[in-house]
Amino acid sequence: MPHVEIDLSKIYYNAKILKEQLNKKGISIMGITKVVLGDPKIAKVIRDAGITYIGDSRIRNIKRLYNAKLGAKLVLIRNPSLSEIKQVVKYADISLNSELEILKNLSKEAIKLNKKHGVIIMVEMGDLREGFMPENLDLVIKRTLELEGIVLLGLGTNLKCFAGVIPDQKNMKRFSQIAASLQHKFGIRFEFVSGGNSANYKWVKNADDLGLVNNLRLGTALIIGAESIEDSPIHDLKQDTISLIAEIVQISKKPKNPTGKFSTNAFGEPSIFKNKKYRGKGVRSQALLDIGRQDIEEKGLVPIDNIDIMGASSDYLICDIKDNEYKIGEKVKFNMSYEALLRAMTSPFVEKRYVK
Repeated sequence: MPHVEIDLSKIYYNAKILKEQLNKKGISIMGITKVVLGDPKIAKVIRDAGITYIGDSRIRNIKRLYNAKLGAKLVLIRNPSLSEIKQVVKYADISLNSELEILKNLSKEAIKLNKKHGVIIMVEMGDLREGFMPENLDLVIKRTLELEGIVLLGLGTNLKCFAGVIPDQKNMKRFSQIAASLQHKFGIRFEFVSGGNSANYKWVKNADDLGLVNNLRLGTALIIGAESIEDSPIHDLKQDTISLIAEIVQISKKPKNPTGKFSTNAFGEPSIFKNKKYRGKGVRSQALLDIGRQDIEEKGLVPIDNIDIMGASSDYLICDIKDNEYKIGEKVKFNMSYEALLRAMTSPFVEKRYVK
């Protein structure tokens, strides 16, 4: 059975280093666990590194983290669904919001449960995903402050995830100005001015003036030691925190050219053999591994050994193993991109194993 090997000590190391680096710039961290399916063991090492806010985008994961009793504040980082309001107030300490109707329902449920639920209001800064338009924020803040059971904790924004807009000095300065204006108008002070995610790492490291931004929501940087603009490694952090191991189930010499007419593969994509680099004379040493697109994104796999990934079907990863003298049953190890890791951690057919 394919499995991921999770090195908890390396994730702890990344969390510790990032906390130390960003503390010097006045930035707190919410550790985001969505790429690892809200894994409580991973969340615990992040908490042990001194990060006291743990966030996830799925309420089911938030519930897992709640039941793990981590001693951390839990943050739902996706706009709550109306159908999940009861669970959100019960299990999450804080939620990120961009709909007044949702906020009103959170208020009603908080009153029922005699709880205070913290909210961070999301602001649209150009990436065109979640967030209130800036010109509507006066009304939004006024209405939020009027809601019983709701505690307005701050503002947040998100860039890079949809339109690909990069956090920079211009949009971050504007975000700070919006926060400053609202604080002045309503006589309040935001606990969180949350500037974004791992795509903000380079801006935070390089900027001389961070304005009012005092928080980032980090998942990619913590878990795989990379920033998320160019997916480049962050110096001083570990990238080999989680590896994928798959087993060889077939080894054979196969012709370099398919036999017969060919069109698209099972996913409607052009055959790889339309690319001349996959064709030629003779045969190649080819292996099938026991993992496929139902479990991973093969384009995000980086083999440790000198082999080439040709592609994947639903159930198999097809590799050119070159001159490697593998045997049936041998394991092949891969590093993973964010997307590949997300798929592998979500798949019930990929076992999760831990290294301390």
